Amino acid sequence: MRRSRIGAIIVEFQIKEQSIRIAPRDRAALEREVAARLREGRGFALATLNLDHLVKLPRDPAFLAAYGQHDMIVADGNPIVWLSRLAGRPVGLVPGSDMVMPLVRIAAECGVPLALLGSTAPVLAEAADALQAQVPGLKVAAQIAPPMGFDPTGPEADDMIAQLEQSGALLCLVALGAPKQEIFAARAYARLPNVGFAAFGAGLDFIAGQQVRAPQWVRAMALEWLWRMLGQPRRMVPRYARCAAILPGHALRAWRMRRLG
Repeated sequence: MRRSRIGAIIVEFQIKEQSIRIAPRDRAALEREVAARLREGRGFALATLNLDHLVKLPRDPAFLAAYGQHDMIVADGNPIVWLSRLAGRPVGLVPGSDMVMPLVRIAAECGVPLALLGSTAPVLAEAADALQAQVPGLKVAAQIAPPMGFDPTGPEADDMIAQLEQSGALLCLVALGAPKQEIFAARAYARLPNVGFAAFGAGLDFIAGQQVRAPQWVRAMALEWLWRMLGQPRRMVPRYARCAAILPGHALRAWRMRRLG
């Protein structure tokens, strides 16, 4: 078994020549690590791995390279958790959308200014208001919305990184969708190693009330995928079909990992 740089026994997914390793292994470990880094003035790049990412990573060299620059990767999806159990290296479920509030509270406790980056300007404004209303002492230092057709490797990205640096924010929630958010976070983290970057997809839309998340009882039954598919069938049915197609191969590799010990 291998250990991550933060000490936990890990499960890994082999994508071409690169290993994608889950660490921290659960929500509690993630919160401890984030708090420690923010207190010490150390940054990080956090990605939330799900089956859709495993579909896209082998097909997108820039996405795969960006994942390699993330020093925290958690299991954002029950299939990732199930595969880890099959491999004999269980990890906990850490949905990115569930981690927005905990990380924001940690930032407030540490006196760390927050930046919201991605989505649209109205959504960021609503999310900032909602977060500050719920988290006493929180300072939202920047709200940075990308232009239409945003390229995470282009000059617009450099401008956004410069805005982020000037704001003084030390925790940045990135909501650009995969793979743009991971590519941007990796690039920004290389430029601003004292800033923590967390890629949370639709997390800010949920906070702002622009999207409705599945009820807790649906999530508890591991049926959030069905809720999303019924709500957005044209988008989600093809996506879940692609995800289902890769499951057998990853299950076989997980079983082999268990056999190897």
